[in-house]
Amino acid sequence: MAAEEGKIDPMYQFEVQTILEGFSLGGQQIALTNSAIWMGFAVVALFLFMRGGMKRELVPGRWQMMVEGFTGFIDNMMEANVGPAGKKYAPYVFSLFMFILFSNVLGLLPVGVLGLHPFTVTSHLTVTGVLAIMSFSIVLIVGFAKHKLHFFSLFVPHGTPLPMIPFIFIVELLSFLVRPFSLALRLFVAMTAGHILLKVLAGFVINSSNAGAGYGVLVGIPSFALMIGISALELLVAVVQAYVFALLTSLYINDAENLH
Repeated sequence: MAAEEGKIDPMYQFEVQTILEGFSLGGQQIALTNSAIWMGFAVVALFLFMRGGMKRELVPGRWQMMVEGFTGFIDNMMEANVGPAGKKYAPYVFSLFMFILFSNVLGLLPVGVLGLHPFTVTSHLTVTGVLAIMSFSIVLIVGFAKHKLHFFSLFVPHGTPLPMIPFIFIVELLSFLVRPFSLALRLFVAMTAGHILLKVLAGFVINSSNAGAGYGVLVGIPSFALMIGISALELLVAVVQAYVFALLTSLYINDAENLH
């Protein structure tokens, strides 16, 4: 937490910092950053979680039941939204959902790991943007590979009056092209806003405590209580946003897979 003259900067937590100098490639500096390290933490935590739950015991333990619960949840969602064809996309959507979920939750840790301040990688538009572009690319690849030029009929709803087709086509096309931006922005804004609010409240607690007992009682204690409630809400948001990202991805895949 960065402090200057007793002031706490709520944006400091989003700063990408170079941990290990790397090398230059094409005029761009390639270095190990806190963002890359926390993405690595998320991948390692996800690997350990899945590894511990893949014992395939006849009588599953709690860990195995958790893993099977997550996989079954994504399988059911893909089958409900895409149909039988959704099974082949389940591994991708599952990986997407779990990576976002673990990244969101790790960013809410109250303490750092290996001396690194907790960092929420999904609070950066570059990360959420890449995830959204990956999902959007799959939709385009599947759509054109399966339907060829008939894929463009997605932008002309059935029953559209002939004079309205050019206008509706442009509106639907623009709506389609905006999808990756809205997908990335939704996750980015949700995680950023909550973390800023938590940091502001933490500043109230610290500054009121330094100001004296009276300020601590009037400002510090209510702010701390509010922090606890918002932290619980942020944990819920972390889960919900991962689910929304996976859900919208499955719906977009359905548009490409089941085009009529």
